[in-house]
Amino acid sequence: MTHPIRGSSLDDSLKEADLRDTAQPHVLKSLLAWQLDQEMKRQGLTKSEMARRMNTSRAQLDRLLDPGNDRVQLDKLQRAATILGRSLRLELA
Repeated sequence: MTHPIRGSSLDDSLKEADLRDTAQPHVLKSLLAWQLDQEMKRQGLTKSEMARRMNTSRAQLDRLLDPGNDRVQLDKLQRAATILGRSLRLELA
């Protein structure tokens, strides 16, 4: 018995299951949260120090870094990226 999804990309599989539009924001937010977390670790920045540099609370930063929370504002993501010496790029595709 062959698996019907074998060989397909995740994007194709989600599209076939009619989940692509629902899953995509969560996947993107998870990726951004992971990238921010990895860059903070690379630079040796604690969450407390990052929150201080962003002029926000540790709780706000935790929400920004929570991969399950896709309700974040772009200005907060941009501020975090800038503090880490990185840039945030968005595009319509």
